[in-house]
Amino acid sequence: MSCKKESGRRIIGLDYGSRTVGVAVSDLLGLTAQAVETIERKSENKLRRTLARLEELAGEYHAEKFVLGLPKHMNNDIGERAERALEFGEMLRRRTGLEVVMWDERLTTVEAERTLIESGVRRENRKQYIDQIAAVFILQGYLDSVRKAAEENGD
Repeated sequence: MSCKKESGRRIIGLDYGSRTVGVAVSDLLGLTAQAVETIERKSENKLRRTLARLEELAGEYHAEKFVLGLPKHMNNDIGERAERALEFGEMLRRRTGLEVVMWDERLTTVEAERTLIESGVRRENRKQYIDQIAAVFILQGYLDSVRKAAEENGD
């Protein structure tokens, strides 16, 4: 895909899970998010390869920042999964030197599952796409919010 090498900077969206990280990337204009891949690991604490792959992707896409899903509880509390996401975000920031924006991801996995069902993806095939689609929803939510704020400020 030659579009990766174009000038401009992109934003990478991440859906961090216990064994996978869904990855999405913005277009050069920061308008849309596209799925990239799902990074898998053998156990939750084996993060070195995951961080190395994300560092590679950041270079490949000339990323300016990461948007990492923060899985808050419905009552807005931060539980164990959110704590792990925050720790991962800090590791990622230290490893890459890029800004990591934490983004409320409540219901993105539910939304991703619904999208896959509506698209006719068979149950046994959904697992391989769900994290990427959730990353797309996380990043798209962020991009839409930045665009809306810019419009409200007359930018």
